[in-house]
Amino acid sequence: MNIVLLPNLSKQDAKHHTDRITQKLLSYHAQVWMYRPMERTFSGRGIRFWDQFDEMIAACDAMIAIGGDGTIIHASKHAARAGKPILGVNVGRLGFVAGLEVNELDLLEKLVQGQFDVDTRMMIDVEVKRDSGDIRHHVLNDAVISRGALSRILDLQVSLNQDTICKYRADGLILSTPTGSTAYSLSAGGPVVDPSMECMILTPICPHSLLTRPVVFNAASQLSAMADCGSEIYLTLDGATSIRIEGGEQVLFTKSDYSVQLIQLHHKGFYQVVNEKLTERRA
Repeated sequence: MNIVLLPNLSKQDAKHHTDRITQKLLSYHAQVWMYRPMERTFSGRGIRFWDQFDEMIAACDAMIAIGGDGTIIHASKHAARAGKPILGVNVGRLGFVAGLEVNELDLLEKLVQGQFDVDTRMMIDVEVKRDSGDIRHHVLNDAVISRGALSRILDLQVSLNQDTICKYRADGLILSTPTGSTAYSLSAGGPVVDPSMECMILTPICPHSLLTRPVVFNAASQLSAMADCGSEIYLTLDGATSIRIEGGEQVLFTKSDYSVQLIQLHHKGFYQVVNEKLTERRA
């Protein structure tokens, strides 16, 4: 089996655990691949280094992302576009989308032997309608429309299939997938949703109304949001990409044609994982 390793070396101990993972995989007779810029750090370990990132991803059998949730989510987008399964190894804090902890690396033998399950997670396409050209992205967790640091409260209009359904006065809106329901949406009062479902969750941020509640839409919905504000508005995608948007610009949300295949090597149920992670968060 040809396995690509994608470590985030900014994470504490990520290099150490990447070395451990490499040794395990090689001992199970897997081929370990990395992108050429990693050669300076990981040379002399029996790893094959590729000059072309996209060619490497297209040729592999599976991918392993080593880091926190952000690392795994970023790598998952490459995996989704190539149709490859991906395993997240958690060296961050919570690791909701990780399939393995660093004390479980012996389970990598099951990966090499092909003895694993795959959880398919839906993604959302996000499109900003702009005169100079539309901007499109895919998200696995969430898209957030929010005010800048010195901005006033936003007046937000949300439409379903081109019909206005609600208006909010709030600090912003979160549009999340079921995978993202345990991220920012949860902190803002949104529901925990089983990630095997296909739906979109709309959660207002600090709404100025006691009657405002999160809403769950089916995956076939075409949602759009528009903010009316004279100052800064930002669209943040999966906590990593930030786009400045103007008041009156429309942001569209639809189910993506891409999906992420997350590798699972043990049989923990989703709610068991949630309970464990939220207990860690409270500790």
